Amino acid sequence: MGHRVDHEYDYLFKIVLIGDSGVGKSNILSRFTRNEFCLESKSTIGVEFATRTLQVEGKTVKAQIWDTAGQERYRAITSAYYRGAVGALLVYDLTKRQTFDNVQRWLRELRDHADSNIVIMMIGNKSDLKHLRSVSEDDGHSLAEKEGLSFLETSALEATNIEKAFQTVLGEIYHIVSKKALAAQEASVGTSLPGQGTIINVADSSANTKKGCCST
Repeated sequence: MGHRVDHEYDYLFKIVLIGDSGVGKSNILSRFTRNEFCLESKSTIGVEFATRTLQVEGKTVKAQIWDTAGQERYRAITSAYYRGAVGALLVYDLTKRQTFDNVQRWLRELRDHADSNIVIMMIGNKSDLKHLRSVSEDDGHSLAEKEGLSFLETSALEATNIEKAFQTVLGEIYHIVSKKALAAQEASVGTSLPGQGTIINVADSSANTKKGCCST
């Protein structure tokens, strides 16, 4: 899929949804992108994605959210799935302890296949089913803290914290990207053509911190 120049948005960010089958990834996706929830949703086969454009700090950001099958038999598809992803929502079902116990395995897979700077948020979904809860909010918080992730409990059914989860992740990605852009801009100042009014200080060692492509 080629990236065409589109003046309708400033940034395009790919976000992946991962976690065991049945934790509500597809409903999180449909709630965020279409404000829909389907009680009868079937297991995702392979990969699906949807997009939504929103404002992040005055910039128009198009979020491209990918939803993967949680079942083991679709594993081969999902390793390529992480390519180019800048954010991930790692979802477990707070009524099913096993899905929480599997979070670390998903985290390992994510860290093996995705970019090291990927922004990860852990989500305990189905907070509307409080009477069936088998994972406490404290358990979620302490695991997220241990792994350096942000954390929220959500309900795709009641639309609780779904918007906040995506806004938080997209905001963090935007900060990383804008910092990188600023650093690149500052680095390129030293390479401006003479006569453009840029003073190049030859004694400034900071200009040499970036390794040249020809260094051996």
